[in-house]
Amino acid sequence: MTTKTQVIATLEQQFYELMISKKYHVSTAESCTGGMLASRIINVPGASNIIEEAFITYSNQSKIKRLSISEKMFEKHGAVSGECVKEMAENLHKLTNCELTIALSGIAGPTGGTPAKPVGTVWFGFYFKEQTIAIHKRFSGTRDLIRKLATEFALQQAIEILNNHK
Repeated sequence: MTTKTQVIATLEQQFYELMISKKYHVSTAESCTGGMLASRIINVPGASNIIEEAFITYSNQSKIKRLSISEKMFEKHGAVSGECVKEMAENLHKLTNCELTIALSGIAGPTGGTPAKPVGTVWFGFYFKEQTIAIHKRFSGTRDLIRKLATEFALQQAIEILNNHK
């Protein structure tokens, strides 16, 4: 009896192939993941065909300077919020004109959490087809694991968004 070995594409490979098939481009703005999402996308040979720019906007000042996030938004909602990642994703689209933009902001820990926003809190912002959505997740684990889980979720969600919009 012979068995076939099935190669399962990585999430970044699936994302790349979907983006290529639709002739779309992506840009990222990352805070808590520090470029890990862009790095995963760039792991795929030929990624320069889909990724335009990647920003690591770790501090609030960087978000203001690079993405024109309003100081008023930080005062009202904070950097780890749906409002922040939506504004990040929308302003990133204005800067790069990419069909898809992905923004992340969260608390990877082990410190920095509060009762309202505990360690592991991550907000994701996606801009696609003139719509912006924010998704909240809470992950558990070490700092590194939280960052990895956040990038995994971002890729899964991006694939779902692309598949659900024809």
